Amino acid sequence: MKKILTGAVAAIALVGIASPAAAQTNQRHYNIAGIQLTNPTGIGGAIAQGLAEFAIAGGVGTRYTAVADAPSDSESATPTVTTTFNLTGSVNKDCSFYAGNNSNATNIDFGVIGVRTGNNENVNSAFEMVGPAFANIETLTAGCNFNNEVSITKNNVNGLVNSAAGGYDTDEFQANIPYSVTAAWTGVPVNTVTSGTGQSLAVSTSQLGNTIQQGAWRSNMTINFNAPAITNKGLVAGNYAGSTTLVLSAL
Repeated sequence: MKKILTGAVAAIALVGIASPAAAQTNQRHYNIAGIQLTNPTGIGGAIAQGLAEFAIAGGVGTRYTAVADAPSDSESATPTVTTTFNLTGSVNKDCSFYAGNNSNATNIDFGVIGVRTGNNENVNSAFEMVGPAFANIETLTAGCNFNNEVSITKNNVNGLVNSAAGGYDTDEFQANIPYSVTAAWTGVPVNTVTSGTGQSLAVSTSQLGNTIQQGAWRSNMTINFNAPAITNKGLVAGNYAGSTTLVLSAL
């Protein structure tokens, strides 16, 4: 039987596969006097293998076996692993309006509101306003970082009021000066994602207040006060006062 390996070299290759499960080696070969038996299975194979083993025990034939085993993966292999990282954080809602460095900055004084005091004025023009009174305010920093509401409210719908006017003929005089307010800035409508455009909010001389909702915005803001000249009645002498409140509030 030695002539089976004559002029030949037997090489054994060891391989391992780190991939989906592959069949492990379990080989059994017999050569009994030229009769070959390879990996016998079933009842017939068991009988043939028994006869081959009997022959080998009697000194006839030869046998070759190769058995290999290794533990399987600890878990099912995953050739591709996808991991999603969820990043979170928060930004507080805020509104800003630069109104100077102290409370004096928001005290707006018209000074003397001129009336027609000449003794040569026609009686129908005497003590009437010479012209309109106006004030302009501008801040370079205003806005909110979320949907918000811009609100302008006067303390009195009558405008500037002379609270110590004394007595007067209401057919010929009045003790209040109505005024309008208009604010302007660059922003967007509420819940709108787009480029900013000119926005405004107006309170007429006959309105107490007004509001508008906006999306997040930041820009300069101008606020104009205008008290049209009163030409149908004279003004009672004294101090006239009023206040207007601007509120920026995140929704």
